[in-house]
Amino acid sequence: MQTERGAERDESRDNGPGAGPGAGTAGPEPGAAGPGRPAAAEHAYPDHWEADVVLRDGATARIRPITAADGDRLVSFYEQVSDESKYYRFFAPYPHLSAKDVHRFTHHDFVDRVGLAVTVGGEFIATVRYDRIDRTGRPASAPADGAEVAFLVQDAHQGRGIASTMLEHIAAVARERGIRRFAAEVLPANNKMIKVFRDAGYTQRRSFEDGTVHLTLDLEPTAESVAVQRAREHRAEARSVQRLLAPRGVAVVGVGRAPGGLGRTVLRDLIAAGYTGRTYAVNRAFPADRREIDGVPAYRSVREITGREGAESGSPVDLAVVAVPAERVPDVVTDCGEAGVRGLVVLSAGYAESGAAGRARQRELVRRARSYGMRIIGPNSFGVINNAEAVRLNASLAPYAPAPGRIGLFTQSGAIGIALLAALHRRGAGLPGGAAPAGPTGAAGPAGPAGPAGLSTFVSSGNRADVSGNDILQYWYEDPDTDVALLYLESIGNPRKFTRLARRTAAVKPVVVVKGARHSGSEPPGHAVPVARIPDAAVDALLRQAGVIRVDTVTELVDVGLLLAGQPLPGGPRVAILGNSESLGLLTYDACLAEGLRPLPPLDLTTGATPAHFRAALVRALAADDCDAVVVTAIPWVRESGTDESGDGEELAGALRAAATAAPGKPVVVVQVELGGLTGALASGGGPAAGGRGAGTFAPPGYDGSPAPSAGAGASGGTRAPGDRSGRPGQQPETGPVPGYPDPEADGTGAAPEAVDRAGAPGGAPVTAGGAGAGTPEAGLSGTSTGTSAAGAGPGGTDGAGTGAVGAADGTKAVPGADESTGPGRPAVAAADGGAGGAGEAAGGMAAVSGGGAGGAVGAGGSGRAAGKPETTGAPEGRAGAPTGSGRGDGRSGSGAGVSAGANPAGGGSGASASAGASPVDGEAGGPASVPGEEAGVRGIPAYPAAERAVRALAEAVKYGQWRREAATGGKVPEYEDIDEAGAAELVGGLLAGETDARGITLAPGDAHALLAAYGIRVEPALPAPGPDEAVRAAERLGYPVALKTTAPHLRHRADLGGVRLDLGGEAQLRRAYRELTELLGKPVELQPVVQAMAPRGVDTVVRAVVDPAVGPYLSFGLAGVASELLGDTAHRLIPVTDRDAAGQIRSIRTAPLLFGWRGSAPVDTAALEHLLLRVSRLVDDHPEVVGVGLEPVVVSPAGLSVLGASVRLASTPVPTDLGPRRLPSY
Repeated sequence: MQTERGAERDESRDNGPGAGPGAGTAGPEPGAAGPGRPAAAEHAYPDHWEADVVLRDGATARIRPITAADGDRLVSFYEQVSDESKYYRFFAPYPHLSAKDVHRFTHHDFVDRVGLAVTVGGEFIATVRYDRIDRTGRPASAPADGAEVAFLVQDAHQGRGIASTMLEHIAAVARERGIRRFAAEVLPANNKMIKVFRDAGYTQRRSFEDGTVHLTLDLEPTAESVAVQRAREHRAEARSVQRLLAPRGVAVVGVGRAPGGLGRTVLRDLIAAGYTGRTYAVNRAFPADRREIDGVPAYRSVREITGREGAESGSPVDLAVVAVPAERVPDVVTDCGEAGVRGLVVLSAGYAESGAAGRARQRELVRRARSYGMRIIGPNSFGVINNAEAVRLNASLAPYAPAPGRIGLFTQSGAIGIALLAALHRRGAGLPGGAAPAGPTGAAGPAGPAGPAGLSTFVSSGNRADVSGNDILQYWYEDPDTDVALLYLESIGNPRKFTRLARRTAAVKPVVVVKGARHSGSEPPGHAVPVARIPDAAVDALLRQAGVIRVDTVTELVDVGLLLAGQPLPGGPRVAILGNSESLGLLTYDACLAEGLRPLPPLDLTTGATPAHFRAALVRALAADDCDAVVVTAIPWVRESGTDESGDGEELAGALRAAATAAPGKPVVVVQVELGGLTGALASGGGPAAGGRGAGTFAPPGYDGSPAPSAGAGASGGTRAPGDRSGRPGQQPETGPVPGYPDPEADGTGAAPEAVDRAGAPGGAPVTAGGAGAGTPEAGLSGTSTGTSAAGAGPGGTDGAGTGAVGAADGTKAVPGADESTGPGRPAVAAADGGAGGAGEAAGGMAAVSGGGAGGAVGAGGSGRAAGKPETTGAPEGRAGAPTGSGRGDGRSGSGAGVSAGANPAGGGSGASASAGASPVDGEAGGPASVPGEEAGVRGIPAYPAAERAVRALAEAVKYGQWRREAATGGKVPEYEDIDEAGAAELVGGLLAGETDARGITLAPGDAHALLAAYGIRVEPALPAPGPDEAVRAAERLGYPVALKTTAPHLRHRADLGGVRLDLGGEAQLRRAYRELTELLGKPVELQPVVQAMAPRGVDTVVRAVVDPAVGPYLSFGLAGVASELLGDTAHRLIPVTDRDAAGQIRSIRTAPLLFGWRGSAPVDTAALEHLLLRVSRLVDDHPEVVGVGLEPVVVSPAGLSVLGASVRLASTPVPTDLGPRRLPSY
């Protein structure tokens, strides 16, 4: 892609080399990266312009300024450009660069003339330059704010997104040098270059003159340009991870000839997993005649692989797993780079974790790999796993790998990775397809079809020198095989980017995080950890604002992840508790209260309850409108002959699955004590044997062994349609997976906002219609008004309701409960006794997770996700295709009435009822309620060893569900007509003019008040009172009553120390207060007293905004006073804050009731308080130089608020924002 260089062309031909304004005169100087740098120039070499970038195809490249030492590189680069591209660049045949051209294109002053090059392997593949011009288009110097820009990309590298990346960087450079617009001339036939400019998102103007297209771009970032940049960043980074996790060929470098060792272990794990690509073993010590080891081809170098096989297959190695000593790694990296390898997983240790020398070695490793376009996982990595059927990659050191599933796992610690993989392996071992058989080293071999509790991908980043959690989030966001993202993080390289990516990902799938190294002194070795100045509680609040589920331990990470992978989100905090142990029920009730849930009174079934009683009670609980989730408690039940554990677990597991199938949109939890077999039965999933009802299924009364009506096309076992991408960019938000608030006018029901579509939640089932039967649990589960069950059970009774279908012998999955109504959706979770102990906290004592299909049966060989678990819903509730309800005030449908997602809304109660892909039941109106890209599949019921763990996981799911519902409607950053952004910018620039202190300055009160006033924030004036007479004159000017207070730093805002006197109604009171103040606390010169008009009575609050180097700008709010400070009762939100964020922020502090009428007091004006928060957020967001704002106190009254004190800090070198050009971090 190229554009003509206009005035620059004229100068180089007419004026001679370097004759333009401000030409550089520097000589060469050795640079750190190899190319020469100017030793003396008007402006120093700008190191901060250097950047590693990820291109559209996932490869990396380096962008750096062009220097005087680059003449030979430039000539070599130009010789590889086609004649057509040269013509587009110069508007004429231009086969060779003259000496004058080379001099001009390599000598820059880095202000008025700048050139950047994109390099791979140290050689140029593209260049871009600008020359400053005036309004007439002639060469100029500052203060001219225009420049002409020109690009040239080698033909072999066009189409990789290089020109768009260069435009981002050259635009950022130009803005830094005071240039505000770019001009370019492009030939009309050069469509690629025109598209680069058109798609950039900048405000632009185009015209056609003299046979060329004239383009002018305003370089000020716009919302569109930022969105375009981030979309390109996402595609590139996701693609770079995809190249690492789905390679066409893998070379293991460092495979020893003797058994054992890292390389040999990885090689055997690759073989055992059934990797579908080509595998190669590499060891420089192999004899020349060695052809294979462990059955795979053996080579002495990676280049030898491409030499022997490259002629036929191109470069067959996409990924190299490096398991050699650290001192040998550089040679391996060079070997891989020259062989065309795309990425590296470096298992070797001895890098940043080992000290200063190791850190230098790690930086060199990253630099060398990126110079060849490769990305690195590691060093000190534990490896990677991709369980996708088309890949089956296990390039890790795990002794065994979990079965395929829906959970993605990222960890920075190998030890924690072992524990998490062990826990997922054990708790998902009974899923359909089961755990893989052991390979030669004990590692799992090829696994069966995926279940929700299994693993989709695993990445151990080790020292996180290159690939980080941010990259993996970019990949998981688009990955159709990952429903839940689990991350163990010890450091976050770019926290602002992480929260941005996490917020976007959490809107479509849960993100669960354990953050280690929370406190100073616990920073992990090997990580370049930014210093966070805010407390960990603030970090927690900011992560939760982004939708991240933060847990404290790796045990909780697995607990929450399994629940979210196998169960739908609860629709609210109301929890029903039932079981056969009153004491266990009470413990569960207390645990729910402790976690902020709203438990209903426990239902005691007595110790004589049988599985049939459990199922009937669970069916009734799930059908109730006042419950959003159910916790089941179970102990061995008592028979006439006492207790008998044999078979009890299997029978109860089948009963619970059958009942849970009746309401697949709601979650179930089982807390059990010594109930033998339950854990294994839940883990077994009830997979049927060929031709019969598999072990672990529950046969309800009336079951005659015949299969239920089968699913529609595409429901065969082992096949899963591609996930629908609704909710991603380019899709209509109405069809996205995020539950949305209903439109009360869409169907005339006036449904309340809380009645959201739960079908779109993770694990949620499609909303199906109930019949027109009575409002009993049995009728609600029936497909007709008579209550007849689908599986041939007796009429109407509880024993026949909710029965699941049994899979056919050929593996086709029958749709369970095809004529059953789901009613309002609720979840189902099970807590059970722990399995055998394992490594680490996460590994020990964890129970298995059910892989049972709906109704307790899955076809042989069947695969899929949670039963009816859609990635998208037909529409939010209240819109076409959503349940219409019965007009109840709570927005929920009555008597099980409603319609299936995708069906036409019915105002009555006799809508059609069908699961995803199922045919309508005979005799009922309506058609199938299918969900795009999904089919009925496994619904895993996670098992826990204690009520506290199950309830804690459920509580996290409740909070996340609430966040999803709020995120669906989205907040907005309001526009205020009275904000003077330009005036504030001019004031900030003037205050910082000539300021050289990087720490910044604290503004004088008058300047601070003026800046705040530009954003509509009025600070009540406070007049100095160095003596009593001055105090009286100030009071007369302001008007009584007044307040007298000290502004000394050690006494400010400390009314408890006597530094504030209020409600002084006259001169006598004021003089007496002044005398008492000075007698008690010191001389006026020490106290710096001021007089201020009294504000209306209200609640004293504090508003602050801080820019932290690690986290970025954030807004804090709390009540004023010592008690709030001691308790840490402060709420934090990332800037920019939306209206929804502000409303939630003031309500999230523990002392919030004081704002809303505590003990009979009048509620204060919270709307005015929200607007104040939004205005402060806008100020900091609009002006990065504003690094601190403090408003204290802010007195909020029933009718408005008063800001009584304010401080503002500015910094001439603002903390970098997340709006700059794309670049990889450098550590």
